[in-house]
Formats: sequence, structure tokens, C-alpha cells
Amino acid sequence: MKGVIFDIKHFSVHDGPGIRTTVFFKGCPLRCIWCHNPEGQLLEPENFTRVNMLEGTEFKVDSQAGNIVTAGDVMQEIEKDRVFYEESGGGVTFSGGEPFARPVFLFSLLEKCNEAGIHTAIDTCGYAGAGEIKTAIPLTNLFLFDLKLANKDEHEKYTGVSNKRILENLKIISSEGKEIFIRIPLVEDITDTEKNLTGLREIMLEHPGITRIDLLPRHNIAVSKYKRFGKKVYRGGEKPYNREKSERIRDFFLEKFPVVTIGG
Repeated sequence: MKGVIFDIKHFSVHDGPGIRTTVFFKGCPLRCIWCHNPEGQLLEPENFTRVNMLEGTEFKVDSQAGNIVTAGDVMQEIEKDRVFYEESGGGVTFSGGEPFARPVFLFSLLEKCNEAGIHTAIDTCGYAGAGEIKTAIPLTNLFLFDLKLANKDEHEKYTGVSNKRILENLKIISSEGKEIFIRIPLVEDITDTEKNLTGLREIMLEHPGITRIDLLPRHNIAVSKYKRFGKKVYRGGEKPYNREKSERIRDFFLEKFPVVTIGG
């Protein structure tokens, strides 16, 4: 079984409990205008030119985003960190891009992790077939589920797809009693409006199983990535997201949910 990944991050502490290995799948059905991982959007490997500086001299290096790997290749990397999972209560998180963009490859890795007794988490935008979600549920300990916009028209405007399927899948996961962390990107005047945040909170209150909310303020770290791939960046180069506003939004969600973090 083969798939395409664009990164494996060891010793991650922001993608679920404990120390984790995060595997980044290549390919995503959404086109969020604030996307921080443009190299994860297309399904197949991409060639690009990286510009480096050495002693004041600029030189270019041809590189590739994404590698074709087997499930066995990925498991070898995951197994390297097993001792840290056992000591910290960690495990592996499948992220992206979007893991459900390659569902068969995802299921193969989930099965192997389950056989090895490794805690599994899926970081997902929620845009997948209901059957795929149902297949993943018994193999997954934790869902890191993105909620971006409550209004379906605004969701389609800023991400390229309706949120109808996403909300249906959230309901399926919640009904199965799975643990869910909700992740909300904070983007000025789009996702962080009072109307949208109120709408998202109302949606979440309908679903048991949500034990934590992670607020993810927009950052400009990805600006160089967009230049590298010749893609248009949203509000690149602006100053960091306002910390005080992040804290006010955190307090708004803390009125109804016990754990709310800024930055994951």
C-alpha cells in the first residue's frame, strides 16, 4: 500500500496528547485562503525551486514536495518514537493536507498502529465520505476536527466547499462516543467575527465528546512557502494575530467548554 506524504514530524506536542509523531498526508479537497501548508494541497509530488543564501550569495536548489512511500516505510518512522509514546501517553497523528484524501492508505496505517498498540489521532477538515469516516472510527482514538465557518455560503466562499458534509461527519463521530478536539483557525474578519464564533459554539454544544477546543491564530510563517510554489498568499506579511483578541475568544468558549487553548 502506497501513499504520498510531505513531512513526518517527530516529538510533536501540539497534535494530541503526549509526545507524538505527526505524519503529513499530501492532498486536500479544501482551498482555504489562509492555508498554512500550501505544499499539502495537491495530491501528487510537486517540484519547486528553493532559494538559499550562503555568505551573501544567493543560489537555487531544485527540490520536491511530497514523497511516495509505503505504509511500511511510515511505520518504521513511527516505531522510532515508541518509547516516547509509552512514557508520555502519546502516539501518532495523521494530518495533512487531509488524511482522508487517501483513505485506503490511511486505513492501512491505522490498522498497523492498532495492531502495534499505538494511540492514533486524525487531524481532519471533516470533508470526507460518511463511509470513510465510519471505517476510521473504530481504528481512531482521537479526532482533531477543524471547524472554520458556521454559515455554509461563507464556508464555500473561503474554503471552496460547503460545510454540510463536514457537519454531518462531526455528528457521526460524536454519536459513536469518540473523543474530539475542535480546532478553530482565527482569521481576521472571517472566522473570528462574533457571528461566526457564536454559530460555531452553538454547533459544538449539540455534540457530546468535545473535550477541548484549540484556537489557532493565523500566522505568516507560510509566506515563503507560497512564494516558493508561485501561489497567492492571503494577507502574507501582516503582523501576528492580536493576542488580546485571542484571549477574549478563549474566554468566550470557556463559558461553555472546560479546556480551551491558544495555539494547540
